Amino acid sequence: MICADELGPVIPRTFPPAPAWSPDGHRIKAELDYSRGPKKTWVYGALRVRDGQQITMTASSRNSVFYQQFLQQVENANPTGEIWIVTDNLSSHNSLSTRTWLEDHPRIRHAFIPVGACWLNLQEGWWRIFRKTALAGRSFADRDDIEHATTLATDQLNSRATPWIWGRPAPPTRLLRRRYVYTL
Repeated sequence: MICADELGPVIPRTFPPAPAWSPDGHRIKAELDYSRGPKKTWVYGALRVRDGQQITMTASSRNSVFYQQFLQQVENANPTGEIWIVTDNLSSHNSLSTRTWLEDHPRIRHAFIPVGACWLNLQEGWWRIFRKTALAGRSFADRDDIEHATTLATDQLNSRATPWIWGRPAPPTRLLRRRYVYTL
């Protein structure tokens, strides 16, 4: 079973410098960069639940062609057995070209989660860890920087991966601090 999803768009932009003063006593000013131009990047991710290993791929768009390339990477990383992909019902996941592609790859099956139930997809939890590792507080000059950060963070997270279990872990058992004995 593999949980798959897309993250993005991740936009290459530089952040303004921290508020400070220049050596000559003036406030540092920087132009704000709020563009969402053609340089945006999408990150595709697939979490193999049984061992916590992740496959990521960056793409310039979120469409059926890139989704099929991503599915090919998932299939190559899992050479044996049937592959069930848990994902949302995005148009690129269920398009005619994707369904045609899936006919030629009978090992891959889709299980679509209900609308509004993204918490059922364990990939969403992995994205939170990924954002903190790869994207938080970073400035990216271009798409290659985003791809490098994605690859580096995926390798680091895969080196310490553990199986994913859906649900909250049980609270730790706590020994009693004091034990009172009452006598009658």
